[in-house]
Amino acid sequence: MGSFTQEVTQHLLLNVDPSQQPCPKLQLKNLTKTSEGGEVILNGVSLEIPKGVVVGIIGPSGSGKSTLLRALNRLWEPEPETVFLDGSDICKLDVLSLRRKVGMLFQLPALFEGTVSDNVRYGPLLMGKKLTEAEVHKLLSVADLDASLASRPSSELSIGQAQRVALARTLANDPEVILLDEPTSALDPISTQNIEEAIVRLKMVQGMTTVIVSHSVKQIQRIADMVCLVVAGEVVEVLDCSKLSEAQHPMARRFLELS
Repeated sequence: MGSFTQEVTQHLLLNVDPSQQPCPKLQLKNLTKTSEGGEVILNGVSLEIPKGVVVGIIGPSGSGKSTLLRALNRLWEPEPETVFLDGSDICKLDVLSLRRKVGMLFQLPALFEGTVSDNVRYGPLLMGKKLTEAEVHKLLSVADLDASLASRPSSELSIGQAQRVALARTLANDPEVILLDEPTSALDPISTQNIEEAIVRLKMVQGMTTVIVSHSVKQIQRIADMVCLVVAGEVVEVLDCSKLSEAQHPMARRFLELS
């Protein structure tokens, strides 16, 4: 899945005059984070993420992948002038507005009490907008769920259904970017496929920019356009997803062989 779109993305990335390239959707400049004990978690990460692509972040456990992801919508506070959205320093943006633009889906869904429809409507209601029934159904469809689930209590859903409702709830805020932190690690193969297909469909239909952390190299190969290899808090390589076999960093090669 995605070989044609990967070829198109590669052409766009490699065959455009750099002076004519648009501003990256997301940009990291020397992003650093240390633990309270002084351990380096991220070590001067710099990365550019173009608009409308799926970027996979992979690497060994404890390499800093999720920490990197969470900086992108200030789930931890990065230093000023280190993370940019459309060229603007995210530290200067209102954090709630930022999180509507840069939505996030976590490893395990955490739905609110009430119905599926209540969950999907939650974000817009905070901004004074009540989604119509048709709008709720459309969001469920994008997340690969049947409209008949709208009235079902969230407590009655399978974990796969709940994760897709969480995706629909995130999409209800009309984000420009979606961050996904191991979104399918607790799901069965069919639910995993549903989430993957929704990610690809969002890119193809809406031009959504997506950044996904995953331990599954095969998953990244199925859905991503480019891959970022993180080792010991550093981005050691950024490759077209079809060229993972060309990774040069020794630890990256070892990780890819073991995955």
